[in-house]
Amino acid sequence: MIIGCCFICLFAVLINKVSLDVTVEAVFGGSVVLPCSSDEHDLKLQDTDVFWRGKDNEIIYNLIKGADSLKSQEPRYKNRAQTFPDEYRRGNFSIKLVNLTHADAGTFICYITPSNEQKTVKLIIKESTEQENHGPETQLNWWKILLICVFTLSVFVSVIAYFICKQRKRTQAPI
Repeated sequence: MIIGCCFICLFAVLINKVSLDVTVEAVFGGSVVLPCSSDEHDLKLQDTDVFWRGKDNEIIYNLIKGADSLKSQEPRYKNRAQTFPDEYRRGNFSIKLVNLTHADAGTFICYITPSNEQKTVKLIIKESTEQENHGPETQLNWWKILLICVFTLSVFVSVIAYFICKQRKRTQAPI
């Protein structure tokens, strides 16, 4: 019983950790897509406003009634923040930032109204792509994932074995 509770708690922690925020990594001078999608299915663009904000509530991008509104855009994001208008009807309000600088690193928030949705994206700027897929940090992450999977599988097998043994003891007739 205790093992089952531990198993449930482990999954609750993992699910909560995954669903909190999105972290995106990009390289200095490159480009990145900051994801923001609405959970609403019946979105009407003429009634929808989307506000992308950065540090100190700086204006990255505004969509008012489904149209670009760049009057108040922070100067350092002019001609660097792009959207995907063909995706608006699907509820995708992601933006692409180009020519990334270290000053772009930080937390971005996407507000969608009238559905009152808020998406948070953390942007990390790396210096280069060298050893991107083979570096020590990536290998360490794979080990963490592998250990979590092995642990979870072990707990699952232990719980099943416990119930099988318990069932066999019940079905054995006393001699």
